[in-house]
Formats: sequence, structure tokens, C-alpha cells
Amino acid sequence: MPDRPEIVCICGSTRFVDEIRAANRDLTFAGVIVVAPGEADELITNEQKTALDALHLRKIDLADRVLVVNPGGYIGESTSREIAYAHATGKPISFTDPV
Repeated sequence: MPDRPEIVCICGSTRFVDEIRAANRDLTFAGVIVVAPGEADELITNEQKTALDALHLRKIDLADRVLVVNPGGYIGESTSREIAYAHATGKPISFTDPV
């Protein structure tokens, strides 16, 4: 029995915000600590996107595993980079849809 709940980092395109929120809710109710992508209600600058992308890699560092939310198998450029990072750091990776 671990001394803390599992930590899962959700990765996925911001176009799937509803699916990411649903995964967050489901994992949370299953007793998992969820680390999710940041959200913005407005357009963000390139500098902000770069900072958020770097921050999300640190979130992956905190996690025990990564869950990629990829409806229809879609994986964008940022998510591909996050998957490669998670793989390089030895994090287990699962997907909501087949790739």
C-alpha cells in the first residue's frame, strides 16, 4: 500500500478541454492526485505558451504516470513533445483512445 495516492499528469490538446476535465474528475473521484494542463480563457502570447509548455514538463516530473487525452487518436505537436519527454524520463504513458 503506497503512503500517498498515485499522481497522474494529464496531457492533451487544449481543444479537448471538456474531455480533459472529465478525465480529471474521474481520476480525482478514483482517489488519484491529478496534475492537469493550465487553462486560459483568452488567447495567450507565444511567450506565455512557451512558459506553460515548460511548466507542463515539470508537472510530468511530479507524476507517477501520464494519461494522454486523445479523442479520435489526435495528438498535436505540444502533446507529442510531452509524450517524448515522459518516455525519455521513464514515465508510464497511457492513452484514452488508440493511437
